[in-house]
Amino acid sequence: MDAVPALEEPLRQPLRSVLGPATAKVMAEHLGLHTVGDLLHHYPRRYEERGQLTHLADLPMDEHVTVVAQVADARLHTFASSRAPRGKGQRLEVTITDGSGRLQLVFFGNGVHKPHKDLLPGTRAMFAGKVSVFNRRLQLAHPAYELLRGDGEETVEAWAGALIPIYPATAKLESWKIGKAVQTVLPAAQDAVDPLPPALREGRGLLPLPEALLRIHRPHTKADIADARARLKWDEAFVLQVALARRRHADALLPAVPRRPGADGLLTAFDDRLPFTLTEGQQKVSREIFADLATEHPMHRLLQGEVGSGKTLVALRAMLAVVDAGGQAAMLAPTEVLAQQHHRSVTEMMGDLAEGGMLGGTENATRVVLLTGSMGAAARRRALLDLATGEAGIVIGTHALIEDKVQFHDLGLVVVDEQHRFGVEQRDALRGKGKQPPHLLVMTATPIPRTVAMTVFGDLETSVLDQLPAGRSPIASHVVPAADKPHFLARAWERVREEVANGHQAYVVCPRIGDDIDEAAGPKKAGEKKSPEDEAEKRPPLAVLDVAGQLAKGPLQGLRVEVLHGRMHPDDKDAVMRRFAAGETDVLVATTVIEVGVNVPNATAMVIMDADRFGVSQLHQLRGRVGRGSAPGLCLLVTEMPEASAARQRLNAVASTLDGFELSRIDLEQRREGDVLGQAQSGARSSLRVLAVIEDEEVIAQARQEATAVVAADPDMEHLPGLRTALDALLDEEREQYLEKG
Repeated sequence: MDAVPALEEPLRQPLRSVLGPATAKVMAEHLGLHTVGDLLHHYPRRYEERGQLTHLADLPMDEHVTVVAQVADARLHTFASSRAPRGKGQRLEVTITDGSGRLQLVFFGNGVHKPHKDLLPGTRAMFAGKVSVFNRRLQLAHPAYELLRGDGEETVEAWAGALIPIYPATAKLESWKIGKAVQTVLPAAQDAVDPLPPALREGRGLLPLPEALLRIHRPHTKADIADARARLKWDEAFVLQVALARRRHADALLPAVPRRPGADGLLTAFDDRLPFTLTEGQQKVSREIFADLATEHPMHRLLQGEVGSGKTLVALRAMLAVVDAGGQAAMLAPTEVLAQQHHRSVTEMMGDLAEGGMLGGTENATRVVLLTGSMGAAARRRALLDLATGEAGIVIGTHALIEDKVQFHDLGLVVVDEQHRFGVEQRDALRGKGKQPPHLLVMTATPIPRTVAMTVFGDLETSVLDQLPAGRSPIASHVVPAADKPHFLARAWERVREEVANGHQAYVVCPRIGDDIDEAAGPKKAGEKKSPEDEAEKRPPLAVLDVAGQLAKGPLQGLRVEVLHGRMHPDDKDAVMRRFAAGETDVLVATTVIEVGVNVPNATAMVIMDADRFGVSQLHQLRGRVGRGSAPGLCLLVTEMPEASAARQRLNAVASTLDGFELSRIDLEQRREGDVLGQAQSGARSSLRVLAVIEDEEVIAQARQEATAVVAADPDMEHLPGLRTALDALLDEEREQYLEKG
């Protein structure tokens, strides 16, 4: 029984009942705004100052000015125009005066009708716009104006000095129309339910929510905007962190089977055979994982680390520990290529320990099976049987693992590789296959800044591997400016030949397969304008199929060149990867299918064509495919972008550091927040409007601390009805599923 009932949220009132059905329909379709609350939380993107009132005699050129004047004359001109309907265009010229001088206003096309009715001779109004010169006369083209009904000087001063909110708008809904709609619903802000507990709000000196909403939409000063944003950032950070803290709290109450490895079992046998010692980082992270596996509640841990830091080995040891304890482990990979690659590397690492029940398998051995969608019927039946009987301790596969037919004997651990490519529903379905909820380990190959980990993966405990194993070689990275210095590209191909001559192999990565499919950017839309760099004539073709052909006939003639891309048949892909791994191919020309998990220690060089088409983290991932053996790695980032461009600066950043955490910050700062939250995780629109994950690190860290304390004291929010209402609003259906399914 709740101590305090949840509060009714007055802002849930549908917009159509306030603004009328036509406006509400446009707002819903184009901005996804349905309620009064949605509109009040559609904050201005920026603010414009109308500027001080200016006398017509003193107008400065090319500046935004606001003038108060009277209409002296208004004339509508019709002229021949091929663009206008029926071949006739209209231009309205209005002359205004304030006693000190005269000024012409001009309106064209469809924009003439309203001012033609409003701006009659004798009408007094305020006009705001940018001063330009036409036919040696000063004019304002399409100025904003406000008619002055009374003669109050106060109105004039207030209007001119105001900060004008500019809203995120669409072609169908201009900023000023949104502003007018906001003006209509703004009185309702007084009834907004405040989610922050009063003690927290007062302790941090934050505005009450109704006040913050008023100030963000109708600020008098820049300080108003800053205060409002500070308060609204706290709302976003705190409500999200409470949702995540409740998720952690609920998980801590779920039952799970503790999995403790035996003293001389499979894990010990595996460790004894390792040809190297684990890094300190791997040992520390393994201890954290084993401690979690030994408890009676399911582990929810995020394992993140540098490219090549040995995450797969750490995950494999966790899986072996669970098998030792009588359970089974499943590893989910986002693609078939990656699932096959993991299966190959796990069976190679385990040797005869992966041959349980077979001739040659040792006493402690288990069976490691692969399960993907494209397997033949017989192999699939055998794998399913091994899983159901418990014969197979480890299964590695794609989402085929989730199908109803797949039955486990006793699923104890789920390892998800590359979480951001894997749907929430899929993880949930796999977790539902255990007798009790299995332990969960999520691996991500892209290092994530601390704040993002707290916000996106806030319901997971985080382990970080930031050490590279001994014997991993450094990777030298260089930008190759193909447009400025074509001879640099020729030298790049010479370097590839040199690596091959030394007995090594190389990758060439392209953004497209061919046939206008761009694996980095998706298919081109019809009618989409090409950027200048697309139009560059000298550039090398960017498609795998073209580049491979050109290289084989040109600079890499005589070398064994093969292609690999996402649209090949899985068996063909696997055959290409096997040949490359076996050293039968010198150069692999591929798309980003090689981005994660591909491990060929003999590959030492990588040339990334049109590197500016890829994101920073993606380039770092790709680069991690070389330098995996004892020979040093080389990564060449080929671009035609000019020296001063943002794209070149991004590439310079990648070339200058091998620190993935630093690069992920750069990457984040250059992308929209919504890519990180919301869509990237759940398919839902990001709920963040004013919170910036990188800039607001401090707010997020403090909000997480406060949220954890609040949930520990009152997990069901019995005494915080306002916060409960805000959680209900945040956790709309999609988002609720995302958090529920972890």
